[in-house]
Amino acid sequence: MSRSIDINKRTELKRLLLTLDVKAIPLWGKMTPRQMVEHLVDQVQWTNGKKTATCDRPAEEAERARQLMIYTDRDIPRNIFLEDLPDEYLYPDMETAINQLMTELDDFDEYFKKPGRIAIHGGFGPMNYDEWLIWHGKHFGHHLMQFALM
Repeated sequence: MSRSIDINKRTELKRLLLTLDVKAIPLWGKMTPRQMVEHLVDQVQWTNGKKTATCDRPAEEAERARQLMIYTDRDIPRNIFLEDLPDEYLYPDMETAINQLMTELDDFDEYFKKPGRIAIHGGFGPMNYDEWLIWHGKHFGHHLMQFALM
């Protein structure tokens, strides 16, 4: 069963993130709480027009992966490493990073107000707003579970 969060419930999401102790140890993985929040900021920026991704998978393979991860209850595997963790933080403190995440999510909504707009996922190819809502919900839920926030 997928553990997802509704990213449109921003007040609840922000409240959950603000309860996270900056010294919390993850249940799995190596991220610190701030690295996790800054990772989410970065990931949302790929979906709100600030960064442009490419998908290097063949279209049929990307479509199969999208169908599996978007349209099923399959969870994101634990301990999957797709990028190196940064040595330095981008934001001065956790609250600033969380506020930036909320801004990026608002920009995500604004970006997709234009009909027919898509954003590319590096492994799933082009996705529309509804598909991104599902994916972000799973991705955020994955990291909230990583820190026992849900």
